[in-house]
Amino acid sequence: MVSAEARPHRDVVSFVRRSARMNPSQQRAWRDHRDTYLVDILRDSMSTSVAPQVPLDWSAIFARTAPLIAEIGAGNGDSLVATAAAHPDMDIVGFEVFEPSIASTVGKLAAQGLTNARVVLADGVQGLRHLVQPASLDAVHAFFPDPWHKSRHHKRRLISPETCVLIADRLRPGGLFRVATDWEDYALAMRDVLDASPLTAMYDGWAPRFDERPMTKYEARGIAAGRAVYDLCYRR
Repeated sequence: MVSAEARPHRDVVSFVRRSARMNPSQQRAWRDHRDTYLVDILRDSMSTSVAPQVPLDWSAIFARTAPLIAEIGAGNGDSLVATAAAHPDMDIVGFEVFEPSIASTVGKLAAQGLTNARVVLADGVQGLRHLVQPASLDAVHAFFPDPWHKSRHHKRRLISPETCVLIADRLRPGGLFRVATDWEDYALAMRDVLDASPLTAMYDGWAPRFDERPMTKYEARGIAAGRAVYDLCYRR
C-alpha cells in the first residue's frame, strides 16, 4: 500500500485524460514532425505535468526575437495554425495534453511549412507557471475551455482567480487575453472572474468575435445546437 506521503501531488486541472490512440495520419505526423515542433521539457510525476525549472528561452527555441503568443488547450491546432500563418512575424506556442491532438497540429504546421509555432505536451497553466517568463507574452488565447457544468466540478474550470493572476503576470504591459465559450453560464462566470482580476476589459460587455479564430467543428456544433458564442478580451 502506498502511503499518503509517497503519492505524487496532483494539481486540480481543467481537463480529463482521453485515449492516446492515433489514427494512421496522426501516427505519420507524430513520427515525421514531432522532433521539429514538440518542445521537450522537464516533467513532474505526471505525464502532462511540468516540473519547476528555469523558464525556457523562447527566443533560442525559435532562433529569433519576436512577439510571443501562448495558447492554452490548443486542441487539433486549428487556431494555432491559423495564427501562425497569419502572423509570420510572431511566434506562438500551444499547450495541449492529448498526443493525438498534437499529432494533428504538427501535421498541419508541416503541411504549410510554418516555422513560427511550437507545441508543448503539458497542462497549460503549469506551462505558463514554469516555462514562461513574467511580462514576456503579447497574448494568451484560451478558446472553448471545458465548461465543467456540474457545480462540484467548477474548481476544475480554467478561468479562476489564480489563473487570471498568473496570466496577467505573464503578459507584457498591453498584452491581451482572449477567451471564448459557447456556454452562457460559463461565459458569465468567466466575465465575473476576469472583471475582478488584475486585467482590464477591452469592451463594455462581450467582445466582438475574434476574426482570426477559425470556425472549428466544435464551435459549429455548438451553433448548430442553438448556442451563442461569447468572446471576451482583456488587457494587462
